[in-house]
Amino acid sequence: MAAASSSDSDSGRAESSEASSKWLDAHYDPMANIHTFSACLALADLHGDGEYKLVVGDLGPGGQHPRLKVLKGPTVLTETPLPALPAAAATFLMEQHEPRTPALALASGPCVYVYKNLRPYFKFSLPQLPPNPLELDLWNQAKEDRIDPLTLKEMLEGIREKAEVPLSVQSLRFLQLELSEMEAFVSQHKSKSIKRQTVITTMTTLKKNLADEDAVSCLVLGTENKELLVLDPEAFTILAKMSLPSVPVFLEVSGQFDVEFRLAAACRNGNIYILRRDSRRPKYCIELSAQPVGLVRVHKVLVVGSTQESLHGFTHKGKKLWTVQMPAAILTMNLLEQRSRGLQAVMAGLANGEVRIYHDKALLNVIRTPDAVTSLCFGRYGREDNTLIMTTRGAGLIIKILKRTAVFVEAGGEAGPPPAQAMKLSVPRKTRLYVDQTLREREAGTAMHRTFQTDLYLLRLRAARAYVQALESSLNPVSVTAREPLKLHAVVQGLGPTFKLTLHLQNTSAARPILGLLVCFLYNEVLYALPRAFFKVPLLVPGLSYPLETFVESLNDKGISDIIKVLVLREGQSAPLLSAHINMPVSEGLAAT
Repeated sequence: MAAASSSDSDSGRAESSEASSKWLDAHYDPMANIHTFSACLALADLHGDGEYKLVVGDLGPGGQHPRLKVLKGPTVLTETPLPALPAAAATFLMEQHEPRTPALALASGPCVYVYKNLRPYFKFSLPQLPPNPLELDLWNQAKEDRIDPLTLKEMLEGIREKAEVPLSVQSLRFLQLELSEMEAFVSQHKSKSIKRQTVITTMTTLKKNLADEDAVSCLVLGTENKELLVLDPEAFTILAKMSLPSVPVFLEVSGQFDVEFRLAAACRNGNIYILRRDSRRPKYCIELSAQPVGLVRVHKVLVVGSTQESLHGFTHKGKKLWTVQMPAAILTMNLLEQRSRGLQAVMAGLANGEVRIYHDKALLNVIRTPDAVTSLCFGRYGREDNTLIMTTRGAGLIIKILKRTAVFVEAGGEAGPPPAQAMKLSVPRKTRLYVDQTLREREAGTAMHRTFQTDLYLLRLRAARAYVQALESSLNPVSVTAREPLKLHAVVQGLGPTFKLTLHLQNTSAARPILGLLVCFLYNEVLYALPRAFFKVPLLVPGLSYPLETFVESLNDKGISDIIKVLVLREGQSAPLLSAHINMPVSEGLAAT
């Protein structure tokens, strides 16, 4: 009975958690045999029939050949072998002609294979690079049998360690051979010309001249040769070429090529470089404390995942906005865009089997999977707008559909607007006086504005006159003359009838002391009595505040207070250097008696 009750409670918890989840479990196949990463996943309507399909660049581990797989629902529709490992997959529109079916671009090795209607359409190859002249000379000597294979290997190893221009693939393969295989390799390849070919490391798309969703796009390629290439979508010619200090591994672009665009490239040296339309070199550089594992642009924020198990948010000028620590290592990242609600968020697949969704640094949702997720893709699949596709470390496939009623809320917040927004305000009805005043303002608006401006100018004039009079009469507590730089501050203490009055007098000059000053008090002798109404001030050292204390006796028992004026004068001069008006408090001692 206990076992039955525990199983019932477990099933009840599972049902409640499934009911509270924002996702519907559409498909899970732990034996799908899909080995890929996020850059090699793409969703597109490849046939123009409204049925979106999943394109997978499968790495094919375990002795298998790399393949291009197209999935419709949970089943594999077609498989095409690839000559080399895929680096990235992207779908884009090449032209404006009808029917507007997108093309599929797959970067593999030094080539980009373009498919239309799942049929080969075009193959773009990266331009060849000039070979190392020393390497070329060595192979020419081997061709003429002037050096033996062992000497060739030693000299090629020396070039590889010191030369700035890397070796060709032919030389690198030769250096990996055993001694018994070298002679046959040299005799087979010595007649061939040396070719140095770079490979593609990353790829993305950039809108050509319009920001619409169905606008023509260019391909942006990152190469092992530390370059970025922008390809024309129709002729597949190189429109722009940009250089980087390191090899790019992740790309994010925004804008249009013909108007203005920004391009962010995360590189192997741990830096992110920002380039603009007219720049051939990076304009800004973001230095990371660890290697990047993902780069996603959310509106105007670049979100970077690092090997230090953290997410960082940066502006396009390199200013760090926030940092979020993850509970485990980040394996993959991608963008979640829910167009119906205008939401953009970052998905991060972690090594502990979680997929976390963040909007800026706020956690929106956590998805727990049976195995660690190695690739993520969100978008329209089949006829569902919001579908999340995940592949796992064990080559499994997980498909989840976002519920149409699901709303992502920041952790600890409430969904929807605050309750106060739903309360109706008791706005009073328009009275006859309000209507008459509105008509008057409409008819005499110009005259009212002129009157207001006149009064404003008069107010400014009176304020300026009062300020000038205060400066000329030394009615302010700070001296305005450079010869006598003084500052006065007064403090009144006590409840009455006896008050303690402390004057803080400071010499604000840089190095010159001041001597020969006097302090004078002006007050109503009927209300107050001071033991000393006039005394000399000692030498004032620059920078020090001197407290000058005296006592004030209140003589009135009717709760009347007045102002005491404090004047600081120079000996032999009648005009004060500065002054202060002290508002004396009511004597509570006399009022109590």
